[in-house]
Amino acid sequence: MKSLLHITNGDSFTSKLQTLNLKGDIITWREMLCEGKTLCAVGSESFWKTRFEFLNKNYKVTKSWFVEKTLKEYRSLCNHKQQDQIVLWFEYDLFCQINMLAVLSWLKTHRRHAEISLVCSGKEDATDKLYGLSELSDDKLLELYENRTILSQDDIEFADYVWQLYCSDNPIRLENLIAHNNFQFQYLSEALKAHLKRFPTIKNGLNELENQVLETAVGEKPKSRKELLSSMLTNQGYYGFGDTQHNRIITSLKPLFSSFNPVKLTKMGKDVLENKANYYSQLRDNQLYLGGSLKYSFLYNSSTDRILKL
Repeated sequence: MKSLLHITNGDSFTSKLQTLNLKGDIITWREMLCEGKTLCAVGSESFWKTRFEFLNKNYKVTKSWFVEKTLKEYRSLCNHKQQDQIVLWFEYDLFCQINMLAVLSWLKTHRRHAEISLVCSGKEDATDKLYGLSELSDDKLLELYENRTILSQDDIEFADYVWQLYCSDNPIRLENLIAHNNFQFQYLSEALKAHLKRFPTIKNGLNELENQVLETAVGEKPKSRKELLSSMLTNQGYYGFGDTQHNRIITSLKPLFSSFNPVKLTKMGKDVLENKANYYSQLRDNQLYLGGSLKYSFLYNSSTDRILKL
């Protein structure tokens, strides 16, 4: 009898998965590796130290919370050594795809003989809507589970390779990979394109999401910061960010707003949005990483979709 382990993308889906009564234990991967510095060696002491420092500094995550929520669950994963089938449950967005790559990199090293399979939600009907796992019915989830993708050794090696590139100090190699590769992972290419658009643009020094905050402020005239945040959460495409992440982006742009109630830009804010002014030097932070690369050491050229090193 083969034994099963499920690794999920977060707590809300873990709760849902428990109600499906599938065989096997469930581990929740509680990280957001799409933000802050990452190291190649997933699970190493330096990896967790780097992660804690980022989360503590930027999201006020306490040591006790980090140990209780993230490290305990990771140790539980380490202790699950017997399962010969491991099923990953992840979604189409950048948040999930980067976590998925890290988990696959870890599995490549630590669970070489297990059969690894993937359930990944996204395009589930004839509409353009992309679905998160928790949005799907039980029947749909069971159908996805039955039709899950068994990953070959090549798939796992490839995921590990993409993870190494994500953790490298130069995103241009990732850009070249996207241009020349047909991905077995259906949503990875779009998620990585979204990742590259997080580097500041040449036009005004803001990245895609930061520009979207200003565009929403002008285009939708939200009555409050809460309304602005709600719009960002709804219209974020392949990012999959939570409210804490969007709030952090809005806070970093605070000087460009004259009011949040209703939401209004300053003259400088409007100039930046219209590419008449560049906000790069005001935002520049030499400690800010996206994966292994410093965010402000590269620029994104939105007219050619290319990354430039400064």
